[in-house]
Amino acid sequence: QVQLVESGGGLVQAGGSLRLSCAASGRTLGTYFMGWFRQAPGKEREFVAAISRSGGRTDYADSVKGRFTTSRDDAKNTVYLQMNSLKDEDTAVYYCAASAWIYSSAPTQFNYWGQGTQVTVSS
Repeated sequence: QVQLVESGGGLVQAGGSLRLSCAASGRTLGTYFMGWFRQAPGKEREFVAAISRSGGRTDYADSVKGRFTTSRDDAKNTVYLQMNSLKDEDTAVYYCAASAWIYSSAPTQFNYWGQGTQVTVSS
């Protein structure tokens, strides 16, 4: 079983940048497909980005494509989400998640979740 801890959230002005980190413990992160999701108040959890085990494939929600980049450093057992050109609508709690068996954008396919980190974008 893997434990995930996100960090790097905070308050940023619109147009600014943040880098979220997701550190894993308990198991080697390289055996998992990884995803990023977010949930704004009153809304359902939504897909943000995914990265394959090798890091060779990434996918993004249309709303963040061209602004967000996910990457992984398996030597550090950490996954990252670089967020640029942030907008008000990016305000949410951001979660990283791990899937042991499938590359997916569906939250139901991920069996391990971090506790989330708050990102607030002010205009």
